[in-house]
Amino acid sequence: MPKEWSAKEEREYEHIRDSAEQRGESTKRAKEIGARTVNKNRAQQGKTKTASRSSLRDKSPQQRGGERSGKRGPKGLTRDQLYNEAKQRNIKGRSSMTKAQLAEALGK
Repeated sequence: MPKEWSAKEEREYEHIRDSAEQRGESTKRAKEIGARTVNKNRAQQGKTKTASRSSLRDKSPQQRGGERSGKRGPKGLTRDQLYNEAKQRNIKGRSSMTKAQLAEALGK
């Protein structure tokens, strides 16, 4: 744990690391994911001396929800995330739509 991290940030790191390991990531990769997530959140909150422009302007890792995750296969938001956004926008017929149809209806 870097000395700059608070106890809450350390717990967040451990939670993210454990979740990544449960998803099948290697221990080294899980640690990297956890550290990058916590460090990006710290930069966005202004807790770091330096931060890249992309860290400050981009969505938080939690909001991104797997977009640009670097994995093969379908990228972007999950069907449930798309459905919830469609529900908020009051899109008719959303319950019977597929992931692709939901993304199209939302303009994504």
